[in-house]
Amino acid sequence: MCGIVGYIGFRDAYPIVIKGLHRLEYRGYDSAGVSLFDKELKVYKKAGKVSDLEAFVKDVDLGGTIGMGHTRWATHGVPSDRNSHPHSSGNRKLTIIHNGIIENYGVIKEALLSKGHVFKSDTDTEVLIHLVEDIQDVTGLDLREAVRVALTKVIGAYAIVIMSADEPDLLIAARKGSPMVIGVGKGEYFIASDATPIVEYTKNVIYLNDNEIAYLSREDLLIKNIDNIVQTPYIQELDLKLDALEKGGFDHFMLKEIYEQPRSIRDCMRGRIYPEKGLVQLGGIKEFAGKLKNIDRIVIIACGTSWHAGLVGEYLIEEYARVPVEVEYASEFRYRNPIITEKDLVIAISQSGETADTMAAIELAKEKGATIFGICNVVGASIPRTTHAGVYTHAGPEIGVASTKAFTAQVTVLTLMAFYIAQQRGTITESKLIEQLTELNEIPELVEQALKLNDHIKEIAWRFKDSTNCLFLGRGSSFPVALEGALKLKEISYIHAEGYPAAEMKHGPIALIDDEMPVVFIATKDSSYGKVVSNIQEVKARKGHVIAIVTEGDTEVKSMADYVIEIPQTGEAFVPLLATIPLQLLAYHIAVMRGCNVDQPRNLAKSVTVE
Repeated sequence: MCGIVGYIGFRDAYPIVIKGLHRLEYRGYDSAGVSLFDKELKVYKKAGKVSDLEAFVKDVDLGGTIGMGHTRWATHGVPSDRNSHPHSSGNRKLTIIHNGIIENYGVIKEALLSKGHVFKSDTDTEVLIHLVEDIQDVTGLDLREAVRVALTKVIGAYAIVIMSADEPDLLIAARKGSPMVIGVGKGEYFIASDATPIVEYTKNVIYLNDNEIAYLSREDLLIKNIDNIVQTPYIQELDLKLDALEKGGFDHFMLKEIYEQPRSIRDCMRGRIYPEKGLVQLGGIKEFAGKLKNIDRIVIIACGTSWHAGLVGEYLIEEYARVPVEVEYASEFRYRNPIITEKDLVIAISQSGETADTMAAIELAKEKGATIFGICNVVGASIPRTTHAGVYTHAGPEIGVASTKAFTAQVTVLTLMAFYIAQQRGTITESKLIEQLTELNEIPELVEQALKLNDHIKEIAWRFKDSTNCLFLGRGSSFPVALEGALKLKEISYIHAEGYPAAEMKHGPIALIDDEMPVVFIATKDSSYGKVVSNIQEVKARKGHVIAIVTEGDTEVKSMADYVIEIPQTGEAFVPLLATIPLQLLAYHIAVMRGCNVDQPRNLAKSVTVE
């Protein structure tokens, strides 16, 4: 949510900032703006896309070697020009951009109003920059100290950048609960919400920690914590290639990322499985191998697509490692008093590693003494730095808001974890593990085969592009796949869709079925196959249109379904990795046919960094 870019150095700031904002469009936003300094402090902002901002400023002065930009996802105040960032202080000498929410802004605003401050927006962000100004006016503190003092008075989450007309050689950046990375160049520094705007200019980055404030000049960088203690930054090298941020000939990032899944799944397994030995090695959690033998329970916490992956993990871990598993929405887990003990293992899943609810749930579980593992895609993100240990998915940058390759990578990691924990606990035989790992090793090739169904799936999409509702049904570990298929369709095509366990259809959803209702079944040859066939017959008896994902060569379901998508034969444990592919393609093609913005669906953000 929201995108931040900042630059100070020897180059023109505007081209770097505006290109960075384009790189961050995938995060989701409704307005954009920039602040630049060249003899005076200038602010330009506009509701709409970054391209609308570019059109708005095409005839104005955009000079200056210091600047910052922002893409806003509305929290306080409707999307509009006046609520767009950057926001200015009352004396117009300070500007700020902000990602996050200042929870006590109302109290602060009332106090500032009583002192005569006048606000031009409905945002919490404007209140913060007025607070900095007020502290300077009352105390005479310099800007650095005024910002630090202001941050001690606010409650909430933030990533901020501040510029000053009186100090044109200074950028101040700070974070608490919202991501921020600093790129280190020669005679220049870059600031961004993530590394994507920075990689073109430098590979050396610093990930700010919570409650840290960075003071950046052209030649120097100083980091202090909110208690004014100097911090020693850790500079690390980005493992990110610029071409990973381009569409590579595809019409959309989402389609590119769907087609990257054979590679991303293979990368996720590389160096971690040895089928011929019946061995799984996960270096990121190796030091906890002994503890895994004695855990009483596993709790998986996640949101959205990551939660669906966690549900698949529940089936696999209980089947192979024989440990009780609970899967919790992080947003609900954190707001009750969950029973967590020192003998529990909590697995937190997040593509970005910055999901606010998941971060808060981790802190709650840590307070209760649990061991916390993270599953994350972004190296250097907050969750890998907060958890005790974990496993990266290595899916590569995912730009499309609707998660595709991140989901299958998460499922792959959870599959590896299930087998790894089973190894440690002795709940799987060597021969069985060799058999399972051999099949898992073949999945990338089978996904490539599934992708060849694209044209067939596109034809089915054309038939249902004007639908208003859709049901997705599956049993066992295919139930989470149904949930994920429904989520993909609703979030990018805006068709109402619901996923259910197929057996639950009779407990309500069957009332919706008529001759206009498409029903998608995951009906592969597994232990629930006969039951799913019965469910299909129930839908057909009510004139519903059945789209069935079946195992290649199936004849029984093919004889009764209206449309059949055949995926390659694989073991029951790995069906989610294959059955997901056609559902992603189906959602994608329907959305494109409906004229939807596939990569940036309305109201959604890639990384949900606010509550």
